[in-house]
Amino acid sequence: MDVLSEVLDICRSERAVTARFALTAPWSLKSTGVTGAMIRMARGAPYWIQVEGMPALRVDPGDLVMLPMGAAHVVASDMDVASELFSRMIARHAEGPRDENPLVFSHGGGGEATDMFSALLWFSAYCRHSVFRILPPLIHIRASDLPLADCLATTMESLTLETLARRPGWRLSAARMGELLLVNILREHLAREAAVGEGWLRGLGDACVARALVCMHREPQRAWSVETLAVEAGMSRTRFSMRFKELVGATPIGYLTAHRMALAAQQMEAGGLSSARIAENAGYDSPKVFARAFRRWSGHTPKAWLAQEAAKRSGWQQQEGRIRGLEQDP
Repeated sequence: MDVLSEVLDICRSERAVTARFALTAPWSLKSTGVTGAMIRMARGAPYWIQVEGMPALRVDPGDLVMLPMGAAHVVASDMDVASELFSRMIARHAEGPRDENPLVFSHGGGGEATDMFSALLWFSAYCRHSVFRILPPLIHIRASDLPLADCLATTMESLTLETLARRPGWRLSAARMGELLLVNILREHLAREAAVGEGWLRGLGDACVARALVCMHREPQRAWSVETLAVEAGMSRTRFSMRFKELVGATPIGYLTAHRMALAAQQMEAGGLSSARIAENAGYDSPKVFARAFRRWSGHTPKAWLAQEAAKRSGWQQQEGRIRGLEQDP
């Protein structure tokens, strides 16, 4: 039973914006935070990364780092070096015509070289609301701990080079490579951190709870109860309910509701389905009943939530413009 595949099957990378940074020591760059999931990999000299409020970590060549929610962070050859904003460096040091996407950027003092590949990925609503929210701000996968490290590092390079070349189909190819990186980063993170993680990631480490999770993910519209889920898990109702909450951090029905709402959010964002069909897919007989449940989950009506997400997409487009060097922060 491949539980992770069941959970991630509906996660889709909708867009990838990439960049390659030719960095020479001493250097230090600061991101004030971005909308999307950021993945970085570098060749050459090691570097340091620090997310706000967390200790700095050394990143060796071939290591992968992921910031699921695009947290503000600093990357540097030495943490004592004064930082410059990524956006300002990009605007000033872009190499090549300004209408290329992405560009190659050069920065630093001429010392040891670090060749950094970065990908900013925008994933579907379900992934953003049900997966990334329970992940830590920074995931660091060491090449020395991962048998597929060389392959994934090559994939990261290919993702960047694919967008540089911009051959026919490059957007789809880049998005799928982004998904491949996500799956491998998450399964390695799960293997290491399941016992101390949060949400469904921790639940996957328990065979009985995992069976219930698979049922909810395969048939979210089904009228599940604690009793029927306990049967699927092979446990008594009381023991299952306690074990599920202990590991996942929510009651079985509470988790099911959140899962349904995240799925509905993705369907709303994609468009093409009526409100009645979306409600039905989420296990609700009435759009009005669904709308009330959605508001309890998100804090917004479905219409207001869609408007909010549209504003975020507009922000994403502005980010892409800055990465292209077409726009400079004030």
